[in-house]
Amino acid sequence: MQIKRITFFFLVFASSVVNGQSIKPIAPLPSAKQLAWQELTYYGFVHFNMNTFTNVEWGEGKEDPKLFNPTALDCNQWVKIAKAAGMKGLILTAKHHDGFALYPSKFTEHSVAKSPWKQGKGDVVRELANACKRYGLKLGIYLSPWDRFHPAYGTDSYNQVYANMQKELLTQYGPIFEFWYDGANGEGPNGKKQVYDWNLFHSMVNQYQPEAVQFSDNGPDIRWVGNERGFSYEKMWSPINKDEIYPGYPKFDEYKQGQENGSHWVAPEVDVSLRPGWYYHPDQDDKVKSPDSLMRIYVASVGRNANLLINIPVDTRGLIHPNDSSALMGLQRLISKGLVSKLSSKDVLTSSSSEKGHLAAHIYDKDEKSFWAAKESDLKPQLNWSSSESRLLNAVVLQEPISLGQRVKQFQVTLTDENGTVEKINGYTIGNKRILPFKARKVKSIQIDFLDARGQVLIANFDLLYITSERNESLYH
Repeated sequence: MQIKRITFFFLVFASSVVNGQSIKPIAPLPSAKQLAWQELTYYGFVHFNMNTFTNVEWGEGKEDPKLFNPTALDCNQWVKIAKAAGMKGLILTAKHHDGFALYPSKFTEHSVAKSPWKQGKGDVVRELANACKRYGLKLGIYLSPWDRFHPAYGTDSYNQVYANMQKELLTQYGPIFEFWYDGANGEGPNGKKQVYDWNLFHSMVNQYQPEAVQFSDNGPDIRWVGNERGFSYEKMWSPINKDEIYPGYPKFDEYKQGQENGSHWVAPEVDVSLRPGWYYHPDQDDKVKSPDSLMRIYVASVGRNANLLINIPVDTRGLIHPNDSSALMGLQRLISKGLVSKLSSKDVLTSSSSEKGHLAAHIYDKDEKSFWAAKESDLKPQLNWSSSESRLLNAVVLQEPISLGQRVKQFQVTLTDENGTVEKINGYTIGNKRILPFKARKVKSIQIDFLDARGQVLIANFDLLYITSERNESLYH
């Protein structure tokens, strides 16, 4: 076995000889916009609509527009809180299932134009778009295909109505980073269900916002994780057999972990609300998730090959409630303190093999475009980290260079603490990022064995963390 001893002192030299073109990619591969989306990591959802004022989760489409009348709506407040929390963007419920639109659409009679808010001249989408631009956040749009108000729902003409509403949102408010569909499909006011024209809907986004990713159960760009509780799965593939499923697919559980040899790259997004409900309800003011719970969610989502979408239920004033803001600020404190590398320049890393130009030093440089590549002939590659001084740790971080495909199927982390006690932890897929938590201890050395992969093992980054907790809660989900 060839051993290469590498320290931080070789990083400058090593980074100059990277040559990713020598490595064979393994399909399917992410597109440029999918890679850009993956780098966002964590962003917010805003559920604020007619349901906020009727105190329900799903409206019926019969609500009087006069009920929508926020007294102090301030999208600048939303965006400033989201940015302070570390979010990269906000996705707004421009229309939920009840059909009430937060902007003055020309294609529905059920919108803010019929409300008393700003004498019917208001536009929540416009105000949020302006606030996002002002403070440097990205804007996303949720537009439910289901519409319990629109008289055309359940007929062929409704698909064009929906496409026209898409065009309004995609052309009037600046850049959109994500367009979010819901798989719900119930009856409209005429008692009929709609057969959605997904090809038409997707084409609208591709035409008017080609850099935006589209979310649904099967993409086409990113997909639902399969639950709304805030976690991805121990085994999570970005490839999936996309053409076998559709939004609202009744057997989605069979696909929620992706497929090892899936036909398309459609990475997962984890959506979860700060509260039990998605919309604001006064009786849930004392049920906001704690910062520790949110940190555990972060580790179980971002740390399991997914992006995290946290919902903020804006209240009837049109403001984020102090309890929700406090939880998000607490999460950001934990992220800022806990996601700090515990690696040292004195640490030593050894690898069982390395391709020329892809030495193990590249897993230290925080650059996802450079990486360590084990030799193709090395069927059980191994990395070993050791330190002259034991270190208090509770998580190992691994990342693959996903632009070349997702590869690792199974790995094992062996921890040796300061007393010589050994523990083995099994891991499965890695993908964009894997945060593998363990019980905090002072660690002396770590061995990582890559037991099975779809091809040559490539690792872009390796890190060690000690993730703190406000109430000493476990990181395990």
